[in-house]
Amino acid sequence: MGGQVVTAVPWTAERVAGLAPDPASEKAGRALATPARWSGAGASEDAVWGFCRGSGKKPYQTCVELAEPAFRCSCPSRKFPCKHALGLLLLWAAGQVDAAEPPEWVHTWLAERADRARRAEKRAEAAGPKDEEAAARRAAERAARVEGGVAELKVWLTDRIGAGFAGFERTGGEELRTVAARMVDAQASGLAGGLRRAAGLVGRRDWPEALLAELSQLYLLADAATRLDSLPPALAETVRTRLGFSVETARVLESGERVADEWLITGAADEENDRLLTRRTWLRGLATGRDALVLSFAPPGRPLDATLPPGHRLTAHLAFYPGAAPMRALVAERGIPLPAPTAEGGSIADALAAHARAMAADPWLERWPVLLSGVTPAEHAGGWCLSEPDGTALPLVPSAFPWSLLALSAGRPLTVAGEWSQAGLRPLTCWHEGRAVRL
Repeated sequence: MGGQVVTAVPWTAERVAGLAPDPASEKAGRALATPARWSGAGASEDAVWGFCRGSGKKPYQTCVELAEPAFRCSCPSRKFPCKHALGLLLLWAAGQVDAAEPPEWVHTWLAERADRARRAEKRAEAAGPKDEEAAARRAAERAARVEGGVAELKVWLTDRIGAGFAGFERTGGEELRTVAARMVDAQASGLAGGLRRAAGLVGRRDWPEALLAELSQLYLLADAATRLDSLPPALAETVRTRLGFSVETARVLESGERVADEWLITGAADEENDRLLTRRTWLRGLATGRDALVLSFAPPGRPLDATLPPGHRLTAHLAFYPGAAPMRALVAERGIPLPAPTAEGGSIADALAAHARAMAADPWLERWPVLLSGVTPAEHAGGWCLSEPDGTALPLVPSAFPWSLLALSAGRPLTVAGEWSQAGLRPLTCWHEGRAVRL
């Protein structure tokens, strides 16, 4: 399995595990990460490959391109990456795949991918620059549609709140979804999303209070949208983003605020909405103390970006999107992620104070990253929380299962990173005995 060729630095097992589409795939991949299951395995600067012995007569042909990463396997699995690709990468991470010259089938696949990339680049060049006049016309047309949708929503909200929620438990959800559909027609996706969230609240425990809070936030956003020209520029950018106007990546990379630091990747959370997978990756600058959020998206069955593994440190330049409390960012320049065996967080009081400052700047903020040290998981009032020695505590979201935290803590304080929201704290990562553990 060897040859004197240059190979990429192997990834860590934690980084590989972050690629798994689900826990079952990760477990199956670990079971395959043994040399006895593989033949013809090798690694180069660009790829890792091998043949995995399965239940059939022919072994599965598996290859991973490291840059994107991208995966190819002859197995019938519809998961990306499949368990064979995960097992191969874990084997490589353990230092059990030697450097080698790629065989012809690997060369062919890599060349095909490079050729497709070149053709796509040529098509983009052939398309030429945007028709600025047409783009401006489309932008003006959308702005007019959004303006009409905002005016309609303000009237509906005023009438609905004035009428009260009597009988709303029976018909309110459908009424909210109907108004949401009109906001989709008005191309105000942010307002539509808020109305759909509100529809999901109807009928739940204490729903009138939660519904009123959600609708109040929507009214505040709609009202701010009618005064964009008079708002401070940063707040106006926030309002436009919350309405659903996107900011081009090229603009962010060209003119967004740049912050260079060594970033601790504190955690990642995956969600599926409207058949789109979203990964929120949180970072904290070790020198600046700045928090950042990097988003990645993929359709179901395709891998999300795994180049930012939680529990690692990354020297990078981040470009921040504009806004009153800028947090979303793009990685403009980066080094190689390295494991962070320890992390230093703050207190619950510090985290809540930072959240209050951010909410004052952006009242539509849904989540806030926290990094807490010296906290212990504890049961409280029928639920679970993270508690400090003096009794100060943050409740966990009701859906959080605390068993991993309890096992790792064994009654001792931990450093925990997570997302704080109105529903509570969602733990994402903790540090235990010199290593990061993704929860």
